[in-house]
Amino acid sequence: MPTAHKGSPAEVAALDAYIKLMRASETVTARAHGIIGDLTLTQFGVLEALYHRGPLCAGAIAEKILKSAGNLTLVLSNLERDGLVVRQRDCQDARRVIISLSPAGRDKIAALFPKVAAAITAEFGPLSPAEQAMLGELCKKLGRGRTPSSTAARE
Repeated sequence: MPTAHKGSPAEVAALDAYIKLMRASETVTARAHGIIGDLTLTQFGVLEALYHRGPLCAGAIAEKILKSAGNLTLVLSNLERDGLVVRQRDCQDARRVIISLSPAGRDKIAALFPKVAAAITAEFGPLSPAEQAMLGELCKKLGRGRTPSSTAARE
């Protein structure tokens, strides 16, 4: 569904693209992550980051999964309560807390991740490898945001 906004052609084009991007993102995310069971997407993101990157401080996890440190505190508390992560003070810097997977957390993400990877692969099946690469580049470009030179080029 296109935007109902009656603005300039640039506004209408941007809003239409935004609506399509968000709808596609929400739809693919819901279908691909429907298999994570009792975890939230943020909890899954934390477990996945620790699984692939190893023990991290909370700030590094927040940066990797694009969440605020405040939001992450509650998520980590819940994962710790459920026995999926362990928090320990950094022996070199007592101000830092290092989060790592517990054995139960490692088992859980090791079982879930291949299923999620397969589901995401299936969701991207309608796109050719070249289209997937192009989409990735376009998303990266959009994610970087406007630079002074790109703003000047559009004006």
